[in-house]
Amino acid sequence: MTGHGEAHRHQTGMAIAIEVRTVNNRHFKLSVRCSEGYAALEPQVEAVVREHIRRGTVQVNLRVDRELTSDDYRLNESVLLGYMKQLDAIVQQHGSGESVRFNSILALPGVVNELGATFDAAESHWPLIEPVLGEALTNLAQMRSAEGKAMQADLDSNLQIIARELTQIEVRAPLVIEGYRGRIQERLAKLMAEFGVTIGPADVAREVGLFAERTDISEEIVRLKCHLEQFDKVMHKEETPGRKLDFLTQEMFRETNTIGSKANDAEIARHVIEIKSIIERIREMVQNVE
Repeated sequence: MTGHGEAHRHQTGMAIAIEVRTVNNRHFKLSVRCSEGYAALEPQVEAVVREHIRRGTVQVNLRVDRELTSDDYRLNESVLLGYMKQLDAIVQQHGSGESVRFNSILALPGVVNELGATFDAAESHWPLIEPVLGEALTNLAQMRSAEGKAMQADLDSNLQIIARELTQIEVRAPLVIEGYRGRIQERLAKLMAEFGVTIGPADVAREVGLFAERTDISEEIVRLKCHLEQFDKVMHKEETPGRKLDFLTQEMFRETNTIGSKANDAEIARHVIEIKSIIERIREMVQNVE
């Protein structure tokens, strides 16, 4: 399920900012972007995120800004001495001129190295970072919860439409058999009148019975009703229903497909098409459910 959450905290000499974004994915996939020197905290970040999120593509942006001290810089003596030797050689070759200021030498590339956070420093900052990450995930959960409630209402509405369409199919199914019986009797009457063929009522009953057996969709209707009830129950009562809802959606589509192939009736086919289009919408929404 899509969502966004962020949190900020300012400590003495340190500012922490964390942003968490999620997009739809059937599986769990985590991407962590950290300030330089804090990549070592990715395992801890993943452990905390997994406590809150089970499905989806998750992107965590962790930014840590520290006030720099003298310990964050190191002089590269070899580079510094190299510059000084070259300057001495130039002065000796071309004679004395304006003296080179020492701060100018320090500004040359490679003389002063800025040290990033070390592994030990990053680990020591984790107790400060962890609660900020938890707050960002809580804010994310609130946004996802609001979206989830809207999605639940939409799914409820779609289930009700399927139930109504299925009721229409259930009412129509017996009429298909009677319609077939009438057509058979009409055709036989024409054959008997035209060719003098004699066919008994038992023959008609047998043919109608075979047709009724081939087109019987009562079991599929019962199973589809059961899937609708299970879907509703899982959606409202389970904490992480995504995978079960995905499975039930596939089963609902299979039963509907079988009804369409067996019914042999244009009106039932119209209801089947409507149900299949709604199931497809449900399938897309279920991909967003954790």
